[in-house]
Amino acid sequence: MVEFCCFKSSFSRLVAARSSSSTGKGKNHEGSIKYGFTLVKGRANHPMEDYHVAKFVQIQQKELGLFAIFDGHLGDRVPAYLQKHLFSNILKEEEFWDNPVMSISRAYQNTDQEILSHSSDLGHGGSTAVTAILINGQRLLIANVGDSRAVLSRKGQAVQMTTDHEPNTERGSIENKGGFVSNMPGDVPRVNGQLAVSRAFGDKSLKSHLRSDPDVQSTDIDVDIDFLILASDGLWKVMPNQEAVDIARKMKDPLKAAKQLTAEALKRDSKDDISCVVVTCQRKRKRFVPILEIAL
Repeated sequence: MVEFCCFKSSFSRLVAARSSSSTGKGKNHEGSIKYGFTLVKGRANHPMEDYHVAKFVQIQQKELGLFAIFDGHLGDRVPAYLQKHLFSNILKEEEFWDNPVMSISRAYQNTDQEILSHSSDLGHGGSTAVTAILINGQRLLIANVGDSRAVLSRKGQAVQMTTDHEPNTERGSIENKGGFVSNMPGDVPRVNGQLAVSRAFGDKSLKSHLRSDPDVQSTDIDVDIDFLILASDGLWKVMPNQEAVDIARKMKDPLKAAKQLTAEALKRDSKDDISCVVVTCQRKRKRFVPILEIAL
């Protein structure tokens, strides 16, 4: 517990301040796993509402890669809160190392309750989230609420690791809670005519009709996995998963890949904020050494 308290303090310093730069990169201790990120403000007349996390940290003698995109709406206070607190809330769950899937789900919902209880300070806006935790470069845990998305490249093939929580797909749950889904011509389906996602953090005025429990996926990193893309819907609205993977595969450097993906989304006239994190997570194949070569 003492070890975690020290980690929490240093972690908060790492992510609390939002860099004035919209791009960045880094790598793990060995330099075998690299990441790059780019955030671009959309054309809408409001401040940038996307936040991210991209860091490697050491905790309990394990190296964790922490990556996230938080796509806010009706203000940036909720995504800023998530940037500072969500990962620390996940990692302080007592059962995280034994049952990380359950711990992530519980931490998401507990964090949402924190946000709702501080609505006088955080406002009535909300945020989607997609998070990825890479443990020792070997196990990947991905969770999301809303329509920010995680896509893996496995041997060049796109594998979506998250579920887009859209009002039409969860209409039954919304209506059972007394809400409704509007389908105005020329517009996307919205919860109570307002929100275009069916799960989110915050959104106090709609919370009785929304969910904040995430979908959580776990996978082992093997030699077939090339890289991971996390991005807000500003990218995915204008780009299919496979096209994103095809573009990123042309770039060996993850920062260049993230920049190219956001540039292409802008070229395709995406009007929303566009945020993207690319993580290269390919494990090296073991070199086969013939017995004769060993003898020599």
